[in-house]
Amino acid sequence: MYRRSLILLVVAGILLSLYWDWDRYLTLETLKASYHTLLALRADFPWLSALLFFMLYLGLTALSLPGLTLLKLTGGALFGLEIGTLLVSFANSIGATLALLLSRHLLRDLIHSRFPDPLDIINQGVAEGGIFYLLSIRLVPIFPSSVVNLLMGLTPMPARTFYWVSQIGMLPAALIYVQAGTQLARIQQLSDIVSFGLLSALLLFAGVPLLARQLLKPKIGGATLPSPP
Repeated sequence: MYRRSLILLVVAGILLSLYWDWDRYLTLETLKASYHTLLALRADFPWLSALLFFMLYLGLTALSLPGLTLLKLTGGALFGLEIGTLLVSFANSIGATLALLLSRHLLRDLIHSRFPDPLDIINQGVAEGGIFYLLSIRLVPIFPSSVVNLLMGLTPMPARTFYWVSQIGMLPAALIYVQAGTQLARIQQLSDIVSFGLLSALLLFAGVPLLARQLLKPKIGGATLPSPP
């Protein structure tokens, strides 16, 4: 019954992503046009607005649906840097962990039965240093978060480890986009948010966990991760 409910939830999310007119609503122009209306609602219902925003972000992340970039900007525009980052960061990491669990319960056994050898190789790599690789990937916003969530669900990394690594690794990008949202009127297109210099800095920053992985390799080479819940 539990597995069937998960399948129905995922199918509903896929159908929603296919048939909903995302291009019409999830645009920078639409956000700017509705900004004052949303700001008025946030002023009238501050706690409810924060809760609805958090649940919407979490739900889209868990179901791997589009729109997260616009929601990051919305968080900054409506709630400011501190509260916006808090809402985005925790909704992002919790939603990502739910996406990992959905992938793990629905896809891992099926994929392992068909492609056991490649998945075993990946699992071994994750067991030996997956935390460092995941942290590096999370620090660079060019990697689609939804793809990372689903792929990591096929590995033995515990959900609690995935959560805290994602919480730390996705924080810099959340700060960047939420901060940009506080300056919504100045943004002309989404590509203006992450400049080449900033992206280069993030890439260098993402190399730190991999360097640490190499330095600590003799100490953790034989470590294994516990079985996932």
